[in-house]
Amino acid sequence: MLADRYDLSLSTASAAARDAYVRGCDLALTLYPGAVEAFDRAIAADPGFALAYAGKAQVLMREGNVVAARAAQAEAKDLAPGIPPREASHIAFFDLVFAGRTDAAIAALHAHLSAWPRDALVLASAANPNGLIGASGRIGQKHQISVLMDSLAPHYGDDFWFLAYHALALAEDGQLAAARPKIERSVAANPNNAHGAHGFAHVCYESGELDTARAYLSSWLTTYPRNGFFHGHLSWHLSLCELQAGNWAEALRLYRDAIALDRHSGGPQQKMSDAAAFLWRSELAGHPRDAAAWRAMYEYANSALSRPGNGLADLHVILAQAVMGDDAALDVRTNQMEDLAREGRYPSGSYLPALSRGFAAFEQGDFSAAIDALGPLAGESERIGGSRAQHDLIEFTLLKAYLDANRLEEARCLLSARRPGASGVPVTGFAAVH
Repeated sequence: MLADRYDLSLSTASAAARDAYVRGCDLALTLYPGAVEAFDRAIAADPGFALAYAGKAQVLMREGNVVAARAAQAEAKDLAPGIPPREASHIAFFDLVFAGRTDAAIAALHAHLSAWPRDALVLASAANPNGLIGASGRIGQKHQISVLMDSLAPHYGDDFWFLAYHALALAEDGQLAAARPKIERSVAANPNNAHGAHGFAHVCYESGELDTARAYLSSWLTTYPRNGFFHGHLSWHLSLCELQAGNWAEALRLYRDAIALDRHSGGPQQKMSDAAAFLWRSELAGHPRDAAAWRAMYEYANSALSRPGNGLADLHVILAQAVMGDDAALDVRTNQMEDLAREGRYPSGSYLPALSRGFAAFEQGDFSAAIDALGPLAGESERIGGSRAQHDLIEFTLLKAYLDANRLEEARCLLSARRPGASGVPVTGFAAVH
C-alpha cells in the first residue's frame, strides 16, 4: 500500500495521486505556494481520494477562502464511507474544526494523535499559537501545546517540520534553552520552511536577540516567494526588529512593501492582525499616525471580517474601529462577541469586550479609564490565541497608559512582571521608568 512522508498508509492505488498529495502536504506544512494545485493534481489522478480533498480544504480555509474550503471538505466527507479508520478520523476531525466545535475538536485531536501520532496535517492545525488549542480561549494553553509536542517528539525524531513546531511551542511556554537547539537543527536541516523561519524569529524575540533575527529574516525573505503565505507575517516580524532598533524608515519600508493590505500575502485574519498591529505599535513608539492606512484597515474589516470569529483578528478590528472613532460599530461588535460567548461559541468569552473598552478609552485620551479596563486583564491575553509577541501590543498599550497618566510606579510594576529575556519595549516615555 502507498504511504505518505510520515509512513501513514494512503487509500489510493495511484502513485501519481500519492506523489501529488505528498507534495501538497509538504507545501502546506512549510507554507510555500502551490499546495492547492498539488492537491488538485492528486484529485485529478484519483477522483476518489478523499484525503486530497481534505488537504485542499485546510489550505483554502487558512487562506480565507471559506466557501471553497467547505466545498472541498464536503467532497471529502462524501467519499469518507468505507475508507480506512485513520483517514476517516482525519476528515471527521477537520469537520469539527470547520464547524467551530472547539471542545469536541480538541477531544478528537487527542484521540486521533494517540492512534496516529505522525498525522502531521492534523497536528499542524493545533500546535501553533493561532491553531485549535491556541484559539481555544483556555488559560494555560501555551503550556498545553508544549506538553503535547513533548509527548509526540519520540515519533518524529529529527524531522525538520516537527522540530520547528516543537521549538515554537517551547519558546511560547518560556522554555527558551530547550527551544534554541531544536530551531537551529530545523533551519539547518531544511531552510526552505517558512515555519522554521517563523520559529527562529520567535525564539530570537523571546530571547531579546533582535540583531540575530534581523540578519536572519532579512536574508531569508529574499528567497521566499512573495506569494508565500507567511511573507507578510515574517515581514511584520522583521518590522518589529526595525522598530525596536529605531530604524523607522526601514520599518515603514517593510510595511509599505509587504504588510499593508494591498501587499500582504496572507489571508484576511493575518492581513488584519499584521497591518493594524504595525500601525498601532508604531504610534506607541512615537511615530506619526497614518490616517489613510487606518481608514483602509477599518473599511477592510467591515467587508472581510464583518462579524467576530477569531479572537486575535477581532482584537485588531477593535483597534481600527477605535481609531476611526466608530463607537456604534464598536458597541455592535462588542455585543456580538458577548452574545456568542453566552452561547458558548466565542472561546475567549468576555475578555475581548472588556479589552475593547480599554482601547476605546485609550484612543480618546482617557488613560485612567483605559487602565481601569486593561489592568485587570493583564496575564489573560493567551485567551485570544496568537503569540506572546502579538500580545505585547496589549501590554505596551497598558504601559503607555500608565506613562501618560503619570502613574510611574504602576508602570514599573508592569515592567518588573514582564517575562525575562523578551525583546525591548519600543514605547515613548519608557526611559522614565526603565
